[in-house]
This record gives sequence, structure tokens and C-alpha cells, in this order.
Amino acid sequence: MRKARVARDTHETQIAVEVDLDGTGRYDVSTGIGFLDHMIEQFSRHSLIDVTCRIKGDLHVDQHHTTEDSAIAIGQAIAQALGDKGGIGRYGTAYSPMDEALCRVALDISGRPYLVWKAKFTQEKLGEFDTELVEHWFHSIAQAVGITLHIELLYGQNNHHICEGIFKGFARAMRQAVELDPRKGGAIPSTKGQLGG
Repeated sequence: MRKARVARDTHETQIAVEVDLDGTGRYDVSTGIGFLDHMIEQFSRHSLIDVTCRIKGDLHVDQHHTTEDSAIAIGQAIAQALGDKGGIGRYGTAYSPMDEALCRVALDISGRPYLVWKAKFTQEKLGEFDTELVEHWFHSIAQAVGITLHIELLYGQNNHHICEGIFKGFARAMRQAVELDPRKGGAIPSTKGQLGG
């Protein structure tokens, strides 16, 4: 059963997260930030990873801690659910069109976290959500899971489309990477015999 729960309680946020890597894309998300909820829901739906994410954060300060900690907790839960990563696809790639915008995501669940980010927004906010936090969310989840993650906006103008395209592309790439390949027989997908370290 590739499931995990993470509880994270700090002076800035109180978080409860559950994931099921072999789910159907069911979600129950409440972060206190409407647009962030929408993006995490998109991630769940298109990755087929069931996600429950409940957060009470210090939104009276700003959205930074809630956004960052949602990615850390979801990432930690995914990492726990992956276990030793035996039998997974490991790699994932996706082109994600959203109307006029096209995004490309490539990732490796390598245990070596790294983010290459080549995307820009022309608005400071989407709804009440600070767009500068989008890159930070992906940096945080890459660190927590141990993903080498490349995200690139090839072209696009509408900031909502760009952001949603990135999240959906990440979701579809993660679906490929976490799925079990029966031909691998549970073997760890590395000639070293381990991922990371």
C-alpha cells in the first residue's frame, strides 16, 4: 500500500496531509488560499495521486509559509509512500497545453533535488495568490521528494493558463514517474542499487 500521512505543526502552520500514489485523483484540499487549493487539486486529479491537505496557516502575515509548507508536507508524504522506490518508472515528462500557453515538465525521482525554472509571470497575483510563490512551491516539493525537476514555459500570455499548465504538466510527469512498472519486478531503477545518496 503506497500511502502515507504527514502531520506538521509549527508556529507558522498546522498541516495534515495524506497521499495515495495508487489512487484515482481524489482530493480534499483546504489551505485557506483559494488559488493554491485549485492548483493542488489539479495536481491530484491529473497525477491520479489522492491528496488530502488541510492547513491552518499564518495568513495574517502573508501566504509564504502556507504555500511552502503545503509543498513540504505533500512532498514528504510522497517520499514516504515511495519507500525505497523499487519498481517505479522514476522518470516523467509532459507537454502541457492550456489554450495559448504551452509548458514542458521533465523530472527524475533521483533522490537528488534540483529545480530548473524557466517561466515568468506578468502579474503579481492570481486572485489573492502571490505568483512569486509558484516557483517556490515547486522548489519546496522538489526538495521534499528528492526530484530533479525541470519546468519551462515555452510560450504563453495568460498568467492563469501558464500556472495551471505548469501544475498539470507536473502532475502528468509525476504520474509516469511514480507508477509501478511490472517488468521491473520491484527492482530499484538505478545501476547503483539505490536512489539518492
